[in-house]
Amino acid sequence: MPGLPLARRRLDPLCSRIIDWRTRRVTEPATSLASQRRVEGVAFLAGYIACIPAANWLIQHAGTVCVPQGPCLVPVAPGLMAPSGVLMVGLALVLRDLVQRRLGIGFGLAAIAAGAALSALLAPPALVLASTVAFLLSELADFAVYTPLQRRGLVRAVLLSSLVGLVADSIVFLWLAFGSLDFLAGQIVGKAWMVLATVPAIDWLRRRDARLGLA
Repeated sequence: MPGLPLARRRLDPLCSRIIDWRTRRVTEPATSLASQRRVEGVAFLAGYIACIPAANWLIQHAGTVCVPQGPCLVPVAPGLMAPSGVLMVGLALVLRDLVQRRLGIGFGLAAIAAGAALSALLAPPALVLASTVAFLLSELADFAVYTPLQRRGLVRAVLLSSLVGLVADSIVFLWLAFGSLDFLAGQIVGKAWMVLATVPAIDWLRRRDARLGLA
């Protein structure tokens, strides 16, 4: 009957979601979507900030080999080692993109500023300059690549921006800290592994966002 769908809607005033049964797409009310964006954005932001002390802790305490008065190392490829903290650097680049996706450009840039300040606070005195500048430049490079690409595909935007960011971070840090790029390969590979490990989760998030109308 032509009036049946309308009648059903009137008889079900508690239903706050619109469901397209042909596409199985669920559309949440605008207020619910905004609240969900904020909650998830804050969670991503907290994870992003947590990566910085986590990286500092890992590099001092966790690894298959810990060099006396030096970093703890983990294998990232056959015959290739890297400081264990690089894993958190790769994750931070991904989380920054998700902060921007949920909370917007302003929060994305504010997160970079807060992260740079925290990096300067936690870095050993001899590495304050290298850590802070590398963090700031790499995250801004990530931002510069992610921002124009985000509407063309989340997974591609995250992968490409994180790749640019991790290469920038590795080059700037090693050059400022040691005046050498001898350990560049390990730094890049270690960070890249963590970025790649997030791809299934990023793809799931993309599909869920499209289904709920969060994209």
